[in-house]
Amino acid sequence: MHLCVIPGDGIGREVVPAALDVLRATGLPLEITEAEAGWECFQRTGTALPDTTLAAARAADAVLFGAVGSPSFPVPGYRSPIVALRKALDLYANIRPVRDHQPPLADHKRTSSSAIDGRSSVVDLVVVRENTEGMYAGRERLEDGGDTAIAERVITRRASARIVRAAFELARARLQAKSHQPKVTIVHKANVLRETCGLFRSTALQVASEYPDIAYEEMLVDNCALQLVQRPAHFDVIVTTNMFGDILSDVASYWGGGLGLAVSANLGEARALFEPVHGSAPDIAGRGIANPFAAIGCVALLLEWLAARPDASEPAALSAAASRIRAATAQIQASGPHTPDMGGTAHTTDITQAVIAALA
Repeated sequence: MHLCVIPGDGIGREVVPAALDVLRATGLPLEITEAEAGWECFQRTGTALPDTTLAAARAADAVLFGAVGSPSFPVPGYRSPIVALRKALDLYANIRPVRDHQPPLADHKRTSSSAIDGRSSVVDLVVVRENTEGMYAGRERLEDGGDTAIAERVITRRASARIVRAAFELARARLQAKSHQPKVTIVHKANVLRETCGLFRSTALQVASEYPDIAYEEMLVDNCALQLVQRPAHFDVIVTTNMFGDILSDVASYWGGGLGLAVSANLGEARALFEPVHGSAPDIAGRGIANPFAAIGCVALLLEWLAARPDASEPAALSAAASRIRAATAQIQASGPHTPDMGGTAHTTDITQAVIAALA
C-alpha cells in the first residue's frame, strides 16, 4: 500500500501523523511518500501545489490530506491546492458520510429521536457533492475598475450526470449492505437559478429514471438545510452541486458529532483522496489539542476504498483493518479520553495512544 501523505497547514500537521500512527498499528505493509502543499508552502516556494506533490499524488494508491489555511483575501498567484488536486486528479465525487453521534452540545434536545415517514430514527446519511465545477470553478473577475466582482457558476450535463449516477450507485450499495429502503434526495435551486440548477435538475431526473429500484425526491436547497436541522433521519443519500454540497455537509456534520469527527472521500475513476473536514484551525494549531478522530476515520475510509478496488491484493485484510479502526475509534469516542472540542481535556497524542491501545 503506497500512500501520498500531505499534512498541509495548521492542525493538519498534527492529526495526519496521529492517523498514520493508528494505520501503522494495524500491521499492514505501508509505503509513505510525504509531500507538501498549502499556504505556508506558497509563502515559502511561490506555489501552493508543487509539481512534485502532484506527481507523488498520481503515483500513489491513494492520498491522505490534512488541511490548508487558504487566506480569505485575494493573493496574486495563490489558488487552493485541494481544489487544484481535485481537478487535476478528476476527483469528481465528494462523499461525506454522517452517522448518529451525541451532538457536541450536551443540553441540545435531539430532534431525530422519533421515526419519520416510517424510517429509522437513527441518523445515517451521506452527502454526495459534485467536486469539480459549480461556483468553485474558479471563474471570477473584477469589472468597473474593481467596483464589481463577478463569479461564473459552471454546470455541465456530463458532470451532473456522473455525480447523480454516483449517488444512485451508492444508494444501491447501501441497500445491499444495510437492508433498508434507500432514497436519493436531489437538491437544487432550479426555481431561481433556472439555467444552471435547471440543467442539474433535468439531468438528475433523467439519471434517476435509470434506477427504478431506488426511490428519489427533489428538495430546494434552503428547505434541505432546514430539514437537516429539524429531521435529519429523513435523509439517506443527498446529491447536489459543489457549493450547496459544501454547506449542507457541514450542517449535517452536527449529527455526526461536529467537524472534529467529520470525514470525507474525494473519489475519481481511478484515484482517491481522503481528508478530514475541519480545516487548518489556526486558533489551536501547535497546542497539541486537535481532535484526530476525523483523520483516523479517513484512514478507515481509505482502507475500505482500497479493499473495494478490483486490483486489491488483500481485500480481506484491508477491510478487517478498517473495521478494527472503526471499532477502536467508537470505543474511545464513547469512553474517552476526549479533546476540548468534545468536552474533555485530552491532547491529540492521548487520543492516538488510546485508539492504538484499543486496537490491541
